[in-house]
Order: sequence, then structure tokens, then C-alpha cells
Amino acid sequence: MNMPFTTEQFFQVFESYNLAIRPMQAIAYLLALIAVVLALKPIRLSSGIISGILTFFWIWIGVAYHFLYFAEINEAAYAFGALFVLQGILFFPAGILKGRLSFAFKPGVNGLVGALFIAYAMVFYPIIGAVLGHGYPRSPSFGVTPCPATIFTFGLLLWTDKRVPRHVLWIPLLWSLIGFSAALTLRVREDIALLAAGLLGAALILLRDKLKTSREA
Repeated sequence: MNMPFTTEQFFQVFESYNLAIRPMQAIAYLLALIAVVLALKPIRLSSGIISGILTFFWIWIGVAYHFLYFAEINEAAYAFGALFVLQGILFFPAGILKGRLSFAFKPGVNGLVGALFIAYAMVFYPIIGAVLGHGYPRSPSFGVTPCPATIFTFGLLLWTDKRVPRHVLWIPLLWSLIGFSAALTLRVREDIALLAAGLLGAALILLRDKLKTSREA
């Protein structure tokens, strides 16, 4: 894939962005921990709160990262940002207004894979980046940049206990393909797991939902 910017420009954008939005990175971790705890120990409003957190993550990334920073070196960021804002908007009615997203961790394959995705996005992703030579602030920070947020999103969606609306899956899946292809060119090797999160996460969710539909029929 030919990029309209250099790898150095790419990491410079992360540096400028991360330094400008501090302490948003810490707030993102706090919100993510709240979402994980509420999925592990659900309360009456937990699914709505988790959906609100995902809404916030995706809209923030669309506006703050794509529109305001990444667009400086790549005009395609306007289209990417629109997709992220749209995804945030989709989470709002599905999870908050209509209650069609229900988060509750259950042991099993989906629960385990979801936990691995969440742990990777929050813990191992930044560690791998630092080992590879682009640690903070020249790195994609959790919760405020596209790829770790997408991996985290698939982790949480694997922790749902109702059928996931199909339209909620397509943009994260699309980004897993876009982000992975860019990762190969830009040598952001920690993003290789993005493809696994997208393909495996979506496949497990769709399979689980199909089995639920068959049992109910």
C-alpha cells in the first residue's frame, strides 16, 4: 500500500496528538476499567454505561484523532473519521436507547478470546510498541487511537450475552482490515493482532448468534 506520508510523519502525528490531549489517555484507561468491571459484575445500568463508553471512544477518535490530527498528513482521515463517528452513533441507540447490547462475561471460548483481546489492547499493545522502539508519546495510545480501541471493542462485544446487531460489527471489522494493511506498510507490528481481532472476533460473534437463533427456533 502506497502512503501519502512517511513513517516518521505518522509517528510524529501520534507524538503531537498524545502530548496535546493529556491526561485523556489516563481517563480512557479508567473508562475501560469501568467497562470491564461492569461486564464482569453486571448491574442494572451496566450495559448502557458500557455502550456509552464505546460511543465516547469511537466519536472521540473520529473527531480528535482523525479530523484534527491525522488529516494533516492524510486526506483519507476525513473518511476514516466519519466512519468512527458513525460507529459511535450506532452504539448509542443499540446499547443505550434500545438495549440491544447486553454485556455480561460468561466462561467459554468467547469469554476467553474477549479477555485476551481486552488484555492485549490495554496492556500488551503498548508494551510491544515500546519494545519495538515507538513507545509513548510516539505510539497509538489505548482508547484514544483507532487500532487498540478497535481490538478492545471486539473484546467487549465477545462478552455480550444477546445477539449483536449486525450493523454494529461492520465498521470495526472494516477498520481491522484497513488498519492491518497500513500496519504492514508502516511497520506497526503490534497492529497485526488487529486482523485477528476483527476476523476471529466477528466470526465468533456471528457463530454464537447463529447458534442462539437455531436453539430458539
